[in-house]
Amino acid sequence: MRRLADFLFFATLFCVTFEKVRWEIAGSVNLADVLTILFLLAFLVERLLTGNRKLPRTALVVIAFLGVLLLVYLIGFYNMQTHDALSQWGKGLVKYVIHFLFLVAGIAYVARRSERFFWRSLGWFVGGMVANSMYGVLQLLDARRGGNLDQTVLSPLTGGASSINVYGAVAGESVYRPNALTGDPNHLAVMLCIPLLILTPLYLRMERSRPRIWLGILIAFLLVVELATLSRSGILGVIVGVIVLLFPYRHKLFSRAVLLPVSGVAIVLLVEFLRRPAFLETVFRSRTQTGGGSTSAHFLVYDFVPQILHSHPLFGLGLNNFSVYYAFVTGKDNWGPHSFYVALIVETGIVGTIAFLALLGYVFWRLRLAIRMGKALAALGDRVARRVSPLSWGMVAALAGTMAANFFYLTMQFYYFYAFVMLALCVPIVFGRRLRRIPR
Repeated sequence: MRRLADFLFFATLFCVTFEKVRWEIAGSVNLADVLTILFLLAFLVERLLTGNRKLPRTALVVIAFLGVLLLVYLIGFYNMQTHDALSQWGKGLVKYVIHFLFLVAGIAYVARRSERFFWRSLGWFVGGMVANSMYGVLQLLDARRGGNLDQTVLSPLTGGASSINVYGAVAGESVYRPNALTGDPNHLAVMLCIPLLILTPLYLRMERSRPRIWLGILIAFLLVVELATLSRSGILGVIVGVIVLLFPYRHKLFSRAVLLPVSGVAIVLLVEFLRRPAFLETVFRSRTQTGGGSTSAHFLVYDFVPQILHSHPLFGLGLNNFSVYYAFVTGKDNWGPHSFYVALIVETGIVGTIAFLALLGYVFWRLRLAIRMGKALAALGDRVARRVSPLSWGMVAALAGTMAANFFYLTMQFYYFYAFVMLALCVPIVFGRRLRRIPR
């Protein structure tokens, strides 16, 4: 049973960003939903067979947050007035419960395992995003030759229709933005903030070796895909994360380890620019201007916040109900808020916003504890400190970068973010055991 649970756990981590792999069965069910439910069943059976019903303190704290937020969502139920609103609320609640159950079960599962199991879990999580990025590159190359990789690969599997994002055209040539297996190029870009910011400090602290070279190449590849999405939100997240990493690693800013992957990315950009300079210049200007319609849409949603705070200040409109309520304003029944924080305030009110921000604060606090553990291990001469400290700082940078990117997009309600939070909360649990084993 443990092997089956391991497989399902790793498979879930690998597939949490595969949004397009879904089926329209009693709503929209994606591959991560199926794998998560199977893992939760396997986890429950394994716990019953072993008779181990204890949960780590961190999991109990997360359950408390689950209860508070669930109460907020249930109270928000009474603010809904239409059948569509109730339907959206139900869908959002089911997703929320599944996400949080995976978060709790994942913490309990990893906490009982070895450090090697944790690294494998992180590897499968990052590996899924790397695979997603590789698909995005193939998708972009296929689109440039006139094909549709989604139609060729995904449609026979899912029965749905999808394609690469077409941003516009320059002199008759289409501008493609790879969305890979996610639903949007901005989703892909914001998701890539996490592996980029986690792997970078690990790479900087690694000994000179062949694995370090490959890790540098991987970081450069992910950065190229990040830039190919043309996502301003994704770039904002990376910039904020890099600023966080400058606190512990500013002395490495101009080191050979940093300059090599950055130079590789610069060469790729230079080759592409020399091949079609006018095309790239036009695209660059379009994505950096601040007065366009897309920019206005990102800021416009913040105007909705005072209206909701006036009418439903404490508990908002109801979970997952932004698009339903503002269909009269936008004319689109599937129009999202283009900001996680706007969605949080509008749908859950002041109480729900404070509760969720408290959860994020708890994650930061646990990561701060992990950083202190890394320093303590280093003071005791433990070699694993060369991994714990950079991993912890990378997690802090990834969380800060993701939060910044979500000011103008919303991915913090997706599966991958809960998987990331689960791994972040496991760092002090897993490596804290090593510190407790060392004699004072």
